[in-house]
Amino acid sequence: MNEYLAEFIEYLSRTKNYSEHTVNAYESDVIDFLRFCGEYNGDTATLDDVARADTICFRAWLADRARRNLAHKSTARALSSLRGFYKFLAKKHNISNKSIGLISSPKVPRKLSKAIEVSDVEHMHDAIRELDANEPWISARDWALVVLMFGCGLRISEALSLRNVDLRGRPDALRIMGKGGKERIVPTLPIVLDAVEKYMRVSPFGTRPNDPLFRSVRGLPMSSRMAEKVIEKLRIYLQLPDYVTPHALRHTFATALLAGGADLRSLQELLGHSSLSTTQLYTRVNMSEIMNIYEHAHPLAHSDPDGADDDGTKQ
Repeated sequence: MNEYLAEFIEYLSRTKNYSEHTVNAYESDVIDFLRFCGEYNGDTATLDDVARADTICFRAWLADRARRNLAHKSTARALSSLRGFYKFLAKKHNISNKSIGLISSPKVPRKLSKAIEVSDVEHMHDAIRELDANEPWISARDWALVVLMFGCGLRISEALSLRNVDLRGRPDALRIMGKGGKERIVPTLPIVLDAVEKYMRVSPFGTRPNDPLFRSVRGLPMSSRMAEKVIEKLRIYLQLPDYVTPHALRHTFATALLAGGADLRSLQELLGHSSLSTTQLYTRVNMSEIMNIYEHAHPLAHSDPDGADDDGTKQ
């Protein structure tokens, strides 16, 4: 089976253009099933075992994951990965399995991210200058990173993939390559361009066009973990809630646009969501805020359900 799995991984990486993180997740999920399938059949899993797997086998695998206390979200992703593997086998090797289509994914409650207070984002600027007072270029870098994610709604990986040439000349918009190789255009704001321009001026590593915009202290491309640590440091310094993460900056961008009147389709394009249902989560966030305001401020929010006045008389 190893050769088929290797071919599948290469297909995801080269043809589908999935990120390394996504490809690794697919590989791990399929390997988990192949391991179980081998145990289920009493030997190492073969192509024939995979082709003949029935609903009982698939459900036994899901039950095995439940016994290992793996999260529903993780198992739902694993099942999706396995379906992708079977589609690949059907397309490339004419090996079909109808049973996999009969298995339902575990129900995963969709959690709502929390937006950061805009004032807290503003406070990050002063905090960065204080924390990195001895390294002005790092201070400029960290603020440029924060303001890019917040001001343009970028994923952390998208911000870190930018090159010097992408921001040269104060462009009105950025061409962003998102998940699955999906390209989108994101407008820039003067505050974003000012921050990036300042960082590029003081960076000790020069601004050769194709070099990465964000660099580590040693001049290497900045990693996602390094960027996460920047936000962690700010969160601790400003005593902000645990949900203040790089993704929360992107979420705050989306929530602010929706509250300001942006329509869902436009927001979907700006965020690079492939599905409108993902963008609609922000509607739920905004509605929860509206309901909270209603319950605390509307004059009828706490009226007697039978329509009685304070003196007990009916209206």
